[in-house]
Amino acid sequence: MPDARLLDDDAVEGCGKAPVALTAFGGDLARLDRAARRDRRLSPPRPFRTRGAFYRAIGGALWYKHPCARHGACFLVFERRVRMAAIDRIHALEILDSRGNPTIRVFLRLDDGRVFVASVPSGASTGENEAVELRDGDGKRYGGKGVLRAVENVNRVIAPALKGKDPSRQAELDRLMIELDGTPNKGVLGANAILGVSMAASKAAAEAAGRPLYAYLGDGDAVRLPVPMMNILNGGKHADNSVDFQEFMVMPVGAPTFAEALRYGAETFHALKKILSKKGYATSVGDEGGFAPDLRSDAEACELIVEAIQAAGYEPGKDVAIALDPAASSFFEGGSYLLAKSGQGPKSSAEMTALYERWITDYPIVSIEDGLAENDWDGFREQTARLGGRIQIVGDDLYVTNTRFIERGIREKASNAVLIKLNQIGTVTETIEAIRMCREAGWNYVISHRSGETEDTFMADFAVAMGGGQIKTGSACRSERTAKYNRLIEIEAEAGRAAVFSNPFPGGR
Repeated sequence: MPDARLLDDDAVEGCGKAPVALTAFGGDLARLDRAARRDRRLSPPRPFRTRGAFYRAIGGALWYKHPCARHGACFLVFERRVRMAAIDRIHALEILDSRGNPTIRVFLRLDDGRVFVASVPSGASTGENEAVELRDGDGKRYGGKGVLRAVENVNRVIAPALKGKDPSRQAELDRLMIELDGTPNKGVLGANAILGVSMAASKAAAEAAGRPLYAYLGDGDAVRLPVPMMNILNGGKHADNSVDFQEFMVMPVGAPTFAEALRYGAETFHALKKILSKKGYATSVGDEGGFAPDLRSDAEACELIVEAIQAAGYEPGKDVAIALDPAASSFFEGGSYLLAKSGQGPKSSAEMTALYERWITDYPIVSIEDGLAENDWDGFREQTARLGGRIQIVGDDLYVTNTRFIERGIREKASNAVLIKLNQIGTVTETIEAIRMCREAGWNYVISHRSGETEDTFMADFAVAMGGGQIKTGSACRSERTAKYNRLIEIEAEAGRAAVFSNPFPGGR
């Protein structure tokens, strides 16, 4: 390769000693764009409006081969000398989530004037090892659930520390916030404060790179759309009824595209509403948009869902399957699982596993999340050994998106999948690290919402970026849930023929 060196500012080095200025392209940005596109290592998503956008899209320096009369071929070297916009101001507000409880919205402004917004969700059933969601504890405001302390931590602690930083240095920013907090569970600043800034920085970096968020976080390879786990019946802490288990979901595993999967799920949802109404059950909905009827038993929920799938014109198991989230920690007391709402009484870990085994035989169930309590490691190991070859066993409260617990789970074979929630660990970087660990173990992972959601669609892009093929984000109603689904429809349309949608259980679970 001929001698070439990086030049300052907007210069381009050609062969030999004489520098070739960028005006070699006649100042024509379209020609510059075409030159970049001829290098197969690049796949710019769209023509660049500015030279700065071109440099940001290629991520810095680029060798570009071009014809040369002197050498037959030589290399141009482009070097980014356009300064990336830096963080100018960060501030937070206290807003309301979908359950009417306070949460945080973060505004991150770059020094070029662009503003990026991120809103943080909150959970109803939370694992005891989750990162701390900082609340005020002032009974005079929102029943003690205010988040003004977390807001102040963003405005007075995090914002000054991040001013002037490059938003594209995600790991560096997240590490700095973790160090500012100084605790293993983010108990000083609050995971809600830290996550809001982390998400906003990701959005800013993606925009600066000229890429959609999913493509930026997925390194340009993100084309797999997730199969949705759609909550259509609620119980447990998500509803005031006689159902012990928290979520009964449908998964349109047989759909050819995400848009069709959403249709399968929505039609099943509406078919279920008609069935419930005909049987005299209430059709009010719970926190995540699923119906919350006062059923006779937990098993009746599965029976009604199978009936709804068929009424919608689909084949149970082949077109639409069932997924469960019992959230067993919520009814674990005194060493037993108390199915008090349905009147079944206490059960041991082994009895719960036997119950699930019967259900797997009777109903088209492909996934069970938190079928046992978060500290029942022995029970999880036994359940996975017994059922893991037939269905997906998902740990949520068991792992709380924390690599320390996921590592233990992999070592002990406590499950074969992990539920991933950004606010359980509190930064984008740590969440990606948890997913990397799942991938290396060959485990499935499911990107999940929380019961207290906002209209922010970050998790939809994140699910595509991570490529896990599953997302859990509620029912086919309530705008904070459908916002994510609608964003996924946009992503699928944008990806076009490159989009991939497939059954996450190819082995026939």
